[in-house]
Amino acid sequence: MKHKVALSFADGKTAFFDVSPNELLLDAALKNGVNIPLDCREGVCGTCQGRCESGDYTLDYVDDETLSAEDLAQRKILSCQTRVKSDASFYFDFDSTLCEGAGTSTVSASVAGVELVSATTAILRVDARAHARQLDFLPGQYARVKVPGTEDWRSYSFANHPNECNDLQFLIRLLPDGVMSNYLRERCKVGDTVEFEAPLGAFYLRQVERPLVMVAGGTGLSAFLGMLDEISAKRKVAHPVHLYYGVTNAADLCETERIDGYKASIEGFAVETVVMNPAPEWAGKTGLIPEHFDRSFLESNGFDMYVCGPPPMVEAIKTWLTEQGIRDYRLFYEKFGESNAR
Repeated sequence: MKHKVALSFADGKTAFFDVSPNELLLDAALKNGVNIPLDCREGVCGTCQGRCESGDYTLDYVDDETLSAEDLAQRKILSCQTRVKSDASFYFDFDSTLCEGAGTSTVSASVAGVELVSATTAILRVDARAHARQLDFLPGQYARVKVPGTEDWRSYSFANHPNECNDLQFLIRLLPDGVMSNYLRERCKVGDTVEFEAPLGAFYLRQVERPLVMVAGGTGLSAFLGMLDEISAKRKVAHPVHLYYGVTNAADLCETERIDGYKASIEGFAVETVVMNPAPEWAGKTGLIPEHFDRSFLESNGFDMYVCGPPPMVEAIKTWLTEQGIRDYRLFYEKFGESNAR
């Protein structure tokens, strides 16, 4: 059985292809036009080095001066010696421009609908089934979308996981005078042609090997909806998943029923909703998200934390982790500005 592999690069672009049983990762990449830099092909030079971020693999041979025991424990690999044993993703610390054939696709799709899901947020549904094949992306990645009728592009995280029908969703904040916001409010109609470039971004769900802490600020929730869709579909997560969802005002909250639905499909899933500027009738948690972290849990468990939201929120969480002396964690984050409020 063939395994699907994703190769992500430092410039945020990703290539996807299949690997046959017992085929070397490097050979499969070259066969699919992804020319990973190489030299010796014998596990010695280290030119084709990467890191496995999810999935199972074996290494034929690695010189101990090329990858140390610590490197191997961190799942660093040499492409020329790697045999993939499951669907997997790998990261390479160089730009995709070094690998001719790696990168993004430009897709032409059509608007399937727009739904107002809060006073300040809409879901744009896009039908890309006319695309020649399933659009591959890693849950959490984003697309650059061309605003119909303009020359402007905006970036939005996919709010669902990949699917055979290429039915796609983007969670979009409605700004008072934004080029995409004005299009959605004033001109958008079902059947409009939408072009987008994807996949993009190094913020995506890695293999779940320990508890997950997800922190969403505003429409940063979009990336986590895609991740949670993926986890829900696989139903194999053996670790708790905790989502912290923060907004400025309660009117900004959206997709709460969808989030609650994950409790039935993801064992150990919990959500905390935090409103920074609550109205008197708000009875839930208030203030800043770090104020509600379970410090005792974070100190006693190694965990992976994913953060997506405005830069001040991301920086506040990084600062909190440092000031509290939390040690055993991996932090993945993505910041976005107002014009790309995805």
